Amino acid sequence: MPPRPRFDRRAPVRELPNINDRISYPNLRVVDADGSQLGVITREAALEVAKERELDLVLVSEKADPPVCRVMDYGKYKFEQEKKAKEAKKKSHQTEVKEVKMRYKIDSHDYQVRIGQAVRFLKSGDKVKCTVIFRGREIQHTALAEVLLLRMAKDLEENAEIQQHPKREGRNMIMFLSPRKQAVGKPAAKPAAAAPVPTSTQG
Repeated sequence: MPPRPRFDRRAPVRELPNINDRISYPNLRVVDADGSQLGVITREAALEVAKERELDLVLVSEKADPPVCRVMDYGKYKFEQEKKAKEAKKKSHQTEVKEVKMRYKIDSHDYQVRIGQAVRFLKSGDKVKCTVIFRGREIQHTALAEVLLLRMAKDLEENAEIQQHPKREGRNMIMFLSPRKQAVGKPAAKPAAAAPVPTSTQG
């Protein structure tokens, strides 16, 4: 029976940056710290230049012929690159569709709660799907549901614009709102004062 493999406790091998002595190409095209071209020189000469300036020799284009290196402060360069990557990640918010559900005869308090939810979603840069759910014979009150959805769009107009107007979909009526670009990131505005919510005059 073959011996069982031992668990390897060694840390994973990390890919080290191509700087200084880890650069193995014999000839390099070198750019100085101030951006001036030093031309094609030997690896040893390039390392000597970096040493004289108390900086690092960093390989920036391995595929070029000959490879291109730059004299720079590698620690500062790495910090700036990581900072840029973090900022880019923050800006690249993935837009999602968040849903707010309600009945066409929702009371004023619950309506204000839905408004607050929608404002938070919109401020985060997400789209909002506003859904009015019908049960049983309530389906005959689609006109009241449409009035409710349009009222919601009006109350949210500071933060949103209508992407898709109220539309019946099965036993629901839906409306899509998308955030106004200038509104994203601003503090959420207080919902408007409660107004009468349309209710059915039938049982």
